[in-house]
Amino acid sequence: MKYILLLSALLFSLSLKAQKSGQLTGLVVDSVTHQPIDYASIGLYKSGTEKPIDGVVTAVDGKFSLDNLKDGEYKITIDFIGYKRKTIDHLQINENNKLIDLGSINLFSSSKLLKGVTVTANAPIIQNKIDKIVYNAENDLTSQSGVATDVLKKIPQVTVDIDGNVQLLGSSGVRFLINGKPSTIFGSSVADALQSIPANQIKSIEVISSPGTKYDAAGTAGIINIILKKNNIYGLNGSVNLSGGTRRNNGSINLSAKKGNFGISTFFNGNTQLNTKSLNGSNRASFFGDTTNNLIQNGYNQIKRNGIRTGLSIDWDINKKNNVSTSAGYDAFNNNNGNSTNQQIETYKAANQLNNQSSLLSGNNYFNEHSVDLTFAYKKTFEKQDEELNIEANAGLGRSNTSFNQQESISNFSNPFSGLKSNNHGVDNELEVKIDYTYPVNDNFIIETGAKTIFNKITGSSLVNTLNSRNQEFIPNPSQSNSLDYNRNIFAAYFSGTYKLFDYLDVKSGLRYERTISDAKYSQVGNITIDPYNTFAPSVVIAHNFKNKNSLKLSYSYRIERPDYEDLNPFLDLSDPRNASTGNPNLKPEIGNNFEFGFNKNYTKGGNLNLAIFYRHNGQDIKSFATFYPSYVVGDSTYKNLTLNTRLNIGEEIREGISISGSIPFGSKLTFRPNMFIAYQTIVNKYTGGPNVNGLRARINLNASYEFNSDFSAELFGNYNSLENNVQGKRPAFFFYNLALRKNLFNKKGSIGFTATNPFSKYVKQESTTYAVNSTGTSYRQIPFRSFGLTFAYRFGKLDFKKDEGNDLPTL
Repeated sequence: MKYILLLSALLFSLSLKAQKSGQLTGLVVDSVTHQPIDYASIGLYKSGTEKPIDGVVTAVDGKFSLDNLKDGEYKITIDFIGYKRKTIDHLQINENNKLIDLGSINLFSSSKLLKGVTVTANAPIIQNKIDKIVYNAENDLTSQSGVATDVLKKIPQVTVDIDGNVQLLGSSGVRFLINGKPSTIFGSSVADALQSIPANQIKSIEVISSPGTKYDAAGTAGIINIILKKNNIYGLNGSVNLSGGTRRNNGSINLSAKKGNFGISTFFNGNTQLNTKSLNGSNRASFFGDTTNNLIQNGYNQIKRNGIRTGLSIDWDINKKNNVSTSAGYDAFNNNNGNSTNQQIETYKAANQLNNQSSLLSGNNYFNEHSVDLTFAYKKTFEKQDEELNIEANAGLGRSNTSFNQQESISNFSNPFSGLKSNNHGVDNELEVKIDYTYPVNDNFIIETGAKTIFNKITGSSLVNTLNSRNQEFIPNPSQSNSLDYNRNIFAAYFSGTYKLFDYLDVKSGLRYERTISDAKYSQVGNITIDPYNTFAPSVVIAHNFKNKNSLKLSYSYRIERPDYEDLNPFLDLSDPRNASTGNPNLKPEIGNNFEFGFNKNYTKGGNLNLAIFYRHNGQDIKSFATFYPSYVVGDSTYKNLTLNTRLNIGEEIREGISISGSIPFGSKLTFRPNMFIAYQTIVNKYTGGPNVNGLRARINLNASYEFNSDFSAELFGNYNSLENNVQGKRPAFFFYNLALRKNLFNKKGSIGFTATNPFSKYVKQESTTYAVNSTGTSYRQIPFRSFGLTFAYRFGKLDFKKDEGNDLPTL
C-alpha cells in the first residue's frame, strides 16, 4: 500500500508543477435538468473556417479542456446525439488572455414536441464512464415485467445465479445502494430485497468495480447503485406501470409536482410472485470406519413472495446556491415457503445392509421484513465554479421476523417422532451522517474531502420449541434458543484529488481512513471480544480520452468486506435436521486488492466496444464450509447424520480475467449487444490445508433489439452462466432466454408490451456436487422458469416552459 501512496503523492506534485498554455474549458449540461453530459463531441476551428483543427470529448462530469492553443481567434462546436448542435465563435486567445472558461454550456434537445413536451431521444442502454458502467434500465424491454434481479442479469461484469445471488467480476462481496444511499432493506437478504423492487421503477443501475475514496471501503467486489425513477421536470407529472403474468405481477404509480423552486414527488409500487413449485432431491454418502450411510431425499418446495414500496421526497431550492431535500421511504416484503421431502437412510457395514429407514419431512418457513429509510440533505454551491458543500443524514430502521416449523414422521405412521418450531425476531437500525466538500484549486486540480460516521445496532432473538414425541406437544428448548446484541460504529475520513497530468492524463487518486469499533453479546456464550481495527484504503484511476472518442483507464482500489449479521449470528437453523446452518461470531473482515485496465472504443456508425482486464486478490476470504457429523449434540437433543454449514475465513481467492461488452448496429433498425465475462479462479484453502481449487468460469449473454418503426420494437435476450468450482464442490451451469415486444401509444405517452421467459421449457434443471470430510453428495433442482406476461405504461402531465431572467430552468 505504501507504494500506492507514494505514487499518488508523486502524481499530485507533478500536476501542481504543470505549466498553463492557451486553453479553452467548459462544462456541457442538459438545458432542462442541468445534469452534465458526458462523451459530447467538442470540435475546435479557426474562426471563419469549416475544417476542425482539434477536438475532444467531455469527461464523465461533463467538462472539457482544449489545451496548448496558439494565439488566435477560435470557434467551437458541441454535438451529442438527441441534442441540437451548439456553436460558440469569436474566442480570442492572446498574450493577455491565455485562459477562456466558458462555464456551463446548455444543450437543447433536438426532438421536443410542444404539445405537452415529449422528449424522444433515449440514452444508450449501456454507458461506459471513467469510473463506472451505467445501465439505463428504462430503455430495456425484456425486463420491464420483472424485478431488479432481472435487470442485473444484463449488466456487464455482473453475474446473477438462479436464486438471485449477485456477483461482480466473480465476487459476491457487493455493496448495494439505492439512490446512492445504504438501505436497511438489504439487511437480512439481498436476494429477497432485489426481488421486491419492480424493474419498471428503476431508471438506471450503476456498477462501480473500482470505487474511489469518496465511497465506503465496504464491498470487496465493488458497489452497485440502483437509481430509482425521479421526475425532475417542472409541472405536474405522473406515470402508471402495470404488468401481469403467469409467474409475477407488478404495479406502480408515480406522481411529481414542481413549481418555481419547490418540488415534491411520491410513489407506490407492489409486486407478487405467484406460487412456484420446485422439485428437488439429493443423495449423500457418508463414511466412518467400515460403515457407510446413504441419505436419499426427494421432494418439493413451494414459495410465494409479496412486496410493497412507497415513498415521499421534497426538494427546495432556497436560492441559486442553497438546496435542501428530504425523503422518507417504506419497504415491506414477505416469503412463504412450504416443503415436503421423502427421505430414506440406508446403513451398510462392509457392504452388508444393516438398516433401511424411510421417513417424511414436511415444514413451512415464513419470512417478512419491514424497513423505513429517512434522508435529509443540504447542498451549497459557491461563486467559484465546482466549489460545493454537501451535508447529509440517513437513518434506516429495519424489522424482520422468521418463523419455521418442521415435523418428521416414519412412513405409515400418523404421529411425527421429531419436530421443531422457531420464531426469530430481528431489529437492524442504522444512522449515517456525512459531510463532503469539493474545492477547485485551479482548472486542472480539484480537491474532494469529507468525513462520515455510521452507527449500526442489530438485535435478534430466536425462540425454539422441540416436539415431545410421547405427548405430541412442543416444549421450549433453551439450549437451541438464542439472543444477539451487536453494535458496530464506523468513523471515516477521506481526501482525493482530480487533476490533469502532463496535459495528457486524467487522474483521480486519494486515501480513505476508516476505524471500526464493534461489540457483541450472545446469550449462549456471553460477551464476545472484537478488537477495533483501522483501515487505510487508497485508490487511483488514471485515464486518457483520445480525440476519436476512445479512452483508456487503469485503476486500483483497496476494499474490505465486513461480516454481516447472517454471517455472525450463531443461531443454529435446524429447519432440515440433516442439513443445518449457523453463523460464526469470530469472522474477520475480508480484504480485497482490485486492479483493472479498461479500454473503450466508439465507432463512427454508432457501435462501441468496452474491454476490462482485471486482477483481484481477496485475503481472509469468507466462504461457506460444510462439515459432516455422524452425531451432533445440541443440549439434550442428538441429531444423526448431520451436515453443518457455517462461514469461515477460508484463506485466499484470486480472480483474473476479462470482461467484454459492446454494441453492434446493423443499419438503423437492428442492434446486437454482446456481453461476456471470463475469469480464472484460484481458491487457496488455508483452513483445512486441503487442495487448492482452480477453474475457469464464464458468463455470456446476447441482447438483440429491432425497431420495426418509431412506435413498435422487439427484443431477444439470452444468458449463460457456466459451472463454477467452489471450495467444496461445483455449482451448476444455468441458461435462460427472454423475448419482448412493445408498442407505443398515445403519442408515445403510453405503451403496451408482451414478455416471455423460456417459453419452450417449463423447468430449469440444476445439478451440483459437494465434497466434505467423510462425505460426498449430489443434488438437483427443477425450477419452473417459463413465464408469459403483459405490460402497460402511461405517462401523464403537461409542461409549460417560460424562461426566467438569468435562469434557464423552465417554470410554470
